[in-house]
This record gives sequence, C-alpha cells and structure tokens, in this order.
Amino acid sequence: MADINTKPAEADYVRIFDTTLRDGEQSPGCTMNVEEKINIARQLERLNVDIIEAGFAASSPGDFESVRRVADSVKGPRVLSLSRTREEDVDQALRAVDKAHSPGIHIFIATSEIHMKYKLNMTREDVLDAATWAVTRARKSLDYIEFSCEDASRSDWDFMAKICAEVVRAGATVINLPDTTGHALPEEFGRMFSYLREHVPGSDKVIWSAHCHNDLGLAVANSLAAVKNGARQVECTINGIGERAGNCSMEEVVMAMRTRHDLMGIQSRVNTRQIYPASRLLSQVIGQPVPANKPIVGDNAFAHEAGIHQDGVLKYKLTYEIMKPEDIGIPSNKLVLGKHSGRHAFADRLRHLGVDTNSTDLNKAFVEFKALCDKKKIIYDDDILALVTEEARRTTDHYELVDLRVSSASGSLPHAQVALRVDGDEQRAEAVGDGMVDACYKAIYKIVGLQPALERYAVKAITGGTDALGEVSCLLRENGMTVAGAGAHSDIVMASALALVNALNRLKGRTAMPLKPTMDVP
Repeated sequence: MADINTKPAEADYVRIFDTTLRDGEQSPGCTMNVEEKINIARQLERLNVDIIEAGFAASSPGDFESVRRVADSVKGPRVLSLSRTREEDVDQALRAVDKAHSPGIHIFIATSEIHMKYKLNMTREDVLDAATWAVTRARKSLDYIEFSCEDASRSDWDFMAKICAEVVRAGATVINLPDTTGHALPEEFGRMFSYLREHVPGSDKVIWSAHCHNDLGLAVANSLAAVKNGARQVECTINGIGERAGNCSMEEVVMAMRTRHDLMGIQSRVNTRQIYPASRLLSQVIGQPVPANKPIVGDNAFAHEAGIHQDGVLKYKLTYEIMKPEDIGIPSNKLVLGKHSGRHAFADRLRHLGVDTNSTDLNKAFVEFKALCDKKKIIYDDDILALVTEEARRTTDHYELVDLRVSSASGSLPHAQVALRVDGDEQRAEAVGDGMVDACYKAIYKIVGLQPALERYAVKAITGGTDALGEVSCLLRENGMTVAGAGAHSDIVMASALALVNALNRLKGRTAMPLKPTMDVP
C-alpha cells in the first residue's frame, strides 16, 4: 500500500483551514488560555495544516493577545483573525497578525434574508457596501483576504453571486460559503458551489472554501460535496468541536479524502500521523474526552469484538479495517516506558505524542513520571500525556490544591479536609457530603466562596487495570459563563479535586477579562 503521507504530486490539492482556536473554542466549556492555544497551534503546524484561524481579535483583549501570540509562534501555516465588516474589527485583526510569517484576515457578513432582516437590520445594498468597503480597506495592508457569506446555505444564490463578484474585484483571494446553521444537504450544498463558480466573474482566480456545521450530522458529507464541486479549501476543527453540534471534523474529512482517493481524486497535505496526537492533546487541554465511537480517533475506531470481525482481521486486516492505525499516529504498541527509562527516552516519547518539549518543564515532568512508575506496573502513552498536561494546568493557577484528605465508613457521612493555596495564601476547609467527591467539592466551594452549577462530571480510566490513571472532566456554570476543567491522578477523588480546581482557575481567568460580545459567526 502506498504511503498515505506522501504529498500529492499534482498542484491541485485541498487546503485545510483549521478553526479549532476560533470556532472550536466557541463550544461551551472549550475556552483555552493563551499558552494552551499556542500548544495547539504548534501541533497544528506539525499536522501541516495550511491555515490557522487563531481567533477573533476584536472580541476581547484576551483574544487579541491570543491571535498575536499564535501569529508569532508558528512559521509554516498562514495565521488569520476573524473580522466583521467594521472599521475597528478590521484594524484590530490587521494589528493582531502583523507579525505573522504569513498573515491573513477573514472578513464575514451575513447574506441570508433572515440574518439581514432580524440580526443586522440591513438591506442587501447595505450588506454589499459593507462587504466591499471592508475588503477594500484590508487589501491596503494585506494580500491574503478571505471573505465569507455567513449563512450562505440559506442565502439567495444570485445575491451571493453579486456580492462575491464585488469582493473579488475589491481584492478578496478566498471566498467561503458557510453552512452556518448546519441546514444544508450534500447535493444542494455541492450545487451551490457549482452555481457560484459559474456565475461569479473571476471565480477561477480565487480559492473557494467550505465551512460546515454539524447540526444534522452532515458537516463532513457537505464538505466533501463542496470539494467535488470545486471547493479547494475545507474549514474544520480537531475532533469536530464547535458551536452547537460542532464543526466539520478535520480528521474525518482528511481521512475520507485519503481513503477514498479513488472517488475524490484529490487530497490534502496534512501529515496524518499527527492526527491522533492532536486529538489527544486537544482532549486533554479542554477537558472533554473523545467519545469511544468517534470515527478515526475514538478508542473503538480500530477495535473489533465480534467473532466474525476478529477472524477476518486476523486473516487479513483490510477485511474490516479501511485504514491502518499507524497512519493516523496510533502506535502499534502503546507500552513505551517504565521506571528504568531515562530522561532522553522520556523526552523523545513526549515529542512523539505531540508535546512541545521546549515549553514543558522536563525536569519536573520527569520527576512526576518516575513517581507514577513507582505506583503503576505499566505506563502507557495516555498516562504520560495526561501527566504532562496535568502539570501544565498548574503553571498559572490562582487556586492550587495543596492537600486533600477524605474518609468514609459505613454508618457515617463521607468527610473531606481540603487545603488550597489562594494567591499564595494557604486556606483550609472541611465538609461532609453524599460521597467523598461531593464532600471534597463542598469543602473547595467553602474556600473559594462560590457555589457554581456542576453541569457535567465524567470519569474515565485512561488505561486499563485497577491501578489505572483516572481522568475526570467537569463543566461548571457561574453567572452565565461555562468553563471546563480536567484532572488526572491514580486516585479518582484527587483527580476530581484537580478537575474542579482547574475549572475554577479557568472561571477566575475569564472573570478577570472582558467577556466576548455575543455574536453569530460563520
């Protein structure tokens, strides 16, 4: 079988526009801090994506700083900021990417009747003028301008043809047609691309892009239909995260084009062996586990339980596996290191897992690794990744877990004693609860003086065995803000406490900066 990571010989290929850091982050509980965004961006660079949409610079000072730092941190991919057709948006976006090796701007405005009437309160002429003005202004500073017709799948095609013609004339180099609400079906979405490419003067001089949401579970199918009808860019996210039901899944659309190259006739330039490390890294950063049945990267994606399937795979893998796990970066042997392993082997394994060792305290991580080796007989890749990510979560904490003691016995309520360091000052509290985790959480709430709603609490054994490293994720809501937290430890109560403290730190960080304005985006 040919190496699927060989770059296409033909000049024609599908560009991968990754919006994990912008549209993906808009998913409830997926907010990332600046350092986490930089780590994800560097992994996207290893993936060899073409474009990174780093954020929405005008939405908040924090987003501006994130875009600026990401733009300065990667050299390979082009870095863009999203922008409305407003003067302050365009100028902020341009400033945020001005230090990028390959800068760009992504300008959008809604073109559907429902959006223009009820959201923008603008006429078609107003929208046309605003779009042309914004692209013209950006063109004075940049050569790379993407323009999006927000809610394109519910827009009048002839009106979109008119507005696209004007922005192309003004200097737009990419035209994006988003299925903003996930409303389209593949056949109609593909025909829309064919129609506009035929009716927009100069359509052959620009790249046509598809940005699909997954409300009907068709984001990948719609993106592939767009590619079959001339789109040469797909906008997507790692693990398909994003608003509502999410965005087009990067790993799914990339591997669909690779696996069915016989029908698609075109593919991307993504280094597919970095897909699984990217998926795991994002999952750890945002504290949201990947569903076991998630295509490509889920734990069950290459698992076989049925006797007939097992028999077939043992005889010839292609009977039931259309891809090799190694092709997406899943190691054939997950057992990698033990207590006799050295620092060099440890650092090499971290790099293989997609961890940026330059921004990781290797000495501290190695000490934690050795301590884990003394507790566990077998150390797996996921143990190591969880350990390093857990260490990274503690670097800029307002709250730090110092000590946790819990007790439980039949006939008495579970009891917890907790010590937190709050801005350097150690504080203690104790509480009883319905269980040890409940008691622990109540004690922590006493110290921080908050009682947020716990909207989700999930426990996952990262690896097998009774000594497995456990990962806990939680979702908190306070004053209209939703944040996720995650923690990993061989003790599940300790992992629960770490997850809550991580979420509280995120909540504190978001409270300290202006909130993003509420707005619809592609």
